[in-house]
Amino acid sequence: MIEHRRNRSAGLGFAIAAALAFGASGPLARPLIDAGLDPLHVAWLRVTGAALFLLPVALRRRRMLRSRPWLLLAYGVFPMAGIQAFYFAALARIPVGVALLVEFLGPVLVLLWLRVVHRRRVSRQAVIGVILAVTGLTLLVEAFSGGGPDPIGIALALAAAACQAAFFLLSDAGGDDVDPPAVIAYGAIVGSLVLVPIVQPWSLRWDLVGGTVDVGGIAMPALAPVAWLAVVSTAVAYLTGVAAVRRLSAPIAGAVAYLEVVTSIALAWLLLGETLSPAQTVGAVVVVLGAFIAQLSVPTPEPGDPAVHPLPGSPIPAAPADLPPPADVSGRPGPTPPDETPPDATPACDAVLAARSEAPGETGPARGDDPTR
Repeated sequence: MIEHRRNRSAGLGFAIAAALAFGASGPLARPLIDAGLDPLHVAWLRVTGAALFLLPVALRRRRMLRSRPWLLLAYGVFPMAGIQAFYFAALARIPVGVALLVEFLGPVLVLLWLRVVHRRRVSRQAVIGVILAVTGLTLLVEAFSGGGPDPIGIALALAAAACQAAFFLLSDAGGDDVDPPAVIAYGAIVGSLVLVPIVQPWSLRWDLVGGTVDVGGIAMPALAPVAWLAVVSTAVAYLTGVAAVRRLSAPIAGAVAYLEVVTSIALAWLLLGETLSPAQTVGAVVVVLGAFIAQLSVPTPEPGDPAVHPLPGSPIPAAPADLPPPADVSGRPGPTPPDETPPDATPACDAVLAARSEAPGETGPARGDDPTR
């Protein structure tokens, strides 16, 4: 009992750390963009730095290259390359808080995908979540300071949300035989390579990377926020997300992950002087509430479905519950407690894991939804 409480306390700490790490990415990327770096170059630096940091993890788990090459490719294209590129491109046009809140519509897009494409009924709770999220988004963009929203910026943020939705669908299609840290590591490597022909890093302003930037009124080497984005806001954030879900139930870990929004908006205010109007603040609260309700919603199974398949949730597929969890970068392994949810990764939409653990006789998710976060 004492050990169980310790695991939950540690899990809560990991979940908070992951949310804070993810939330700092936008406010720290914005000074680099304002200094003259192309948003796509910043995204490539972030993903490539994470790939280099996680290279030892990838080398220790080479079997994933043979067993799940298409999963690694898809994870690199959508969660790693797609989300970062579209999100950072949106930051060049709209405030950090607005961009992140639009990206958090990913769970809503997953529900729409299941209903429209797969013709699966969704619960009344899911419908309420979608309505709230759309209403909040309307308040958010119509109250945009400066005379209206930048349509290109909003479109880019919605593209990031679509990549996030694909991310969640990938996790549902991944199965129980994958290794989360390996997917993170190889996803970063693939994402870095996929971005090369698009961002053309040979045209990157390396003089700006070697110069200084202003972060919250403090001049610091540009390499400092670059290193933070790569190591803390990507590699460490994803790995602490894995550790959190191993020790907490998936819904609790997912709820704590919404601290990312609060962190991002608070840091954007402190470091960048960005604020939300009263109407935008109300819209932000409604968007988060709607996305959270959508995250916890479970589609109603059609006749003949073997089991209820919930809203796909964790950003990377779960590892088998009966195997010891893989070590993180520091090499610390640890057995998964028998009464805990199987491991998964990163902050948003972890409800799929809870449903897996509660559905008797279900050995893994359906493999039809491969998209993609």
